[in-house]
Amino acid sequence: MVQYTFAQAPEVILTVPGKNSAKARDKAMDQLVELMDAGKLPTDLSEGFSSKELIEVKELETITNADEDVVTQAVQVLNGLATSKLKVQELRTEALQIRDQIDILFSDQPVTEEEIAQLKEGFKVLKAFAQADLRYREARSQADKARAVLDDALRSPNPQLKPEEA
Repeated sequence: MVQYTFAQAPEVILTVPGKNSAKARDKAMDQLVELMDAGKLPTDLSEGFSSKELIEVKELETITNADEDVVTQAVQVLNGLATSKLKVQELRTEALQIRDQIDILFSDQPVTEEEIAQLKEGFKVLKAFAQADLRYREARSQADKARAVLDDALRSPNPQLKPEEA
């Protein structure tokens, strides 16, 4: 669908199927003539009017919605980064303690079954930490782009102000 208006009566919107084309403009002209014949046109076009004078009306709302979606997605990415960072911090301390215990496996000292069982449980924590750390690194690379999107959104209309000052 394409919409047209004209300078003499911008409140009149003519909607026709298809894309902006000569054929669509001709259909809009047919609608305009019908409005004139029915006396529903708020202006007089006695000087003539051509389809080339029609002005295409573009929807600003879709542009705004797309921009809003980008900002919303950027916030979600940053939220994911925050969650990932907390998870890595929680697991790091525990993983470092377990890492110290791994050295027991490389020593000549005898180990008990209980120590081995604790190590095996600890390996699960190490695995969880490694996976969380990978997710955090990936989230951080995505968050750099998200931060740029938000900086752009927060930028003041005054070009002399930087985002930190706005």
